[in-house]
Amino acid sequence: MAGTILMTGANSSLAIPAVQHLLTKYPDHTAVLTVRNTSDTDVNTNKLRDTISQHPNAKTSIRQLDLADLSAVHDFASTIASEIADGKLPPLASIVCNAYCWNMVGVAEITGDGYEKTIQVNHLAHVALVHRLLGHFGPEGGRVVLLASDAHWTGKNGLQKHPPAIPDDLELLVKPAPDKPTDNMGRGFQRYANSKLAVIMWMYALNRYLEKDPSLSRITAVAINPGNLSDSRALRTNTPQMLVYMSKFVVRPLRPILRLMDPTMRTAAEAGTDVADIATNKASPGERGYFTLLKKDSSSPDSKDEEKQQKLWVKSAEWARITGENTALKVGV
Repeated sequence: MAGTILMTGANSSLAIPAVQHLLTKYPDHTAVLTVRNTSDTDVNTNKLRDTISQHPNAKTSIRQLDLADLSAVHDFASTIASEIADGKLPPLASIVCNAYCWNMVGVAEITGDGYEKTIQVNHLAHVALVHRLLGHFGPEGGRVVLLASDAHWTGKNGLQKHPPAIPDDLELLVKPAPDKPTDNMGRGFQRYANSKLAVIMWMYALNRYLEKDPSLSRITAVAINPGNLSDSRALRTNTPQMLVYMSKFVVRPLRPILRLMDPTMRTAAEAGTDVADIATNKASPGERGYFTLLKKDSSSPDSKDEEKQQKLWVKSAEWARITGENTALKVGV
């Protein structure tokens, strides 16, 4: 099923090998790749350009998109929708919500939209993007790929100090209480974990509504935990120096041994290949739900609370400025 694959955060450690695999194995697809900084001074965007240059016949474009700005997300979605309607792009085959944000070295950052940055970039912006573009998939349907993490499950990630939880007062998810200056890493990682828990819970709700809508029921949503990526740039971005040293001198050199204890310990290239395969529906075609690597899996008990999923679904639409007029879903908004 050839079509357009839209990927956010396309210059990340996982995304660049995903793009390489996509352009090599699925050359009939069109790739729309978003990054926050498209300038030639951005070393990671240049790596993405180098990857694309190896495929001279590839149908790709790199687009600027800042997920910390919801107005920019809505404007971008309108542009993509218009290009599909005008035949400049083929209908969507997949939306890969790969971009992420975390901050474990400072207090919570607030975006211009008034929301905590981690939850906005990781969840709310993708909620807006997916809702706005659901009506622009082809008649064969397609896939929404959300990036999850074992961090959403209490006790499963060694960086966890405070357990993830969706608060009863959902406003605290987007406008959390101030951090103690001495606990930036603990609270920063908790905000990241909370965002991934929200992503997974929203995925379950999205699938329920897609299945109820005859015109959209062939679109499937998956949340994939791509594994613990020992060579990810994330371990060196907005993280304490201790974690940077640990990544360089312990995790990467000892990956083969660590993998014996944690089978999800692997490289970003391995994870990128999986994400490309699941995005194109090559892996687990037609399946929905939570995956660890490419294996259908069970997410945390907290993530399966349908009452809380529904409350989060409603609030996420509100926060992301989604109404019945700007999404193709006929139910649920």
